[in-house]
Amino acid sequence: MRAEMKIYTDEHISKAIIIGLRKRGVDVLSVHETGMYAATDTQHLQMARNEGRILLTRDKGFLRLNAERVVHSGIVYARHGLSIGEIIRGLILIHGTLGQGGMNGHVEFL
Repeated sequence: MRAEMKIYTDEHISKAIIIGLRKRGVDVLSVHETGMYAATDTQHLQMARNEGRILLTRDKGFLRLNAERVVHSGIVYARHGLSIGEIIRGLILIHGTLGQGGMNGHVEFL
């Protein structure tokens, strides 16, 4: 059985996406709940890693950090223009194929 999907969202992810994920049983922690508004991208990645969460973002800065080989527990980059449903379905598919552990150090694009 796969481990529960755990996501950390930065400030670029709308509340509607967070609500939709939670309605589907996904464990979501948002930047709004942590109060880490002024944190750097590196600090957000560290927070997600410490919590064992995949980072969901629309911020290309995280892609640069991945290219610099900053250690992380997984990044899902949701390009602009995707609907809430497309993002949610994409995350569920990623989790179903790679699992939580399979995302470690990996980037997926929606």
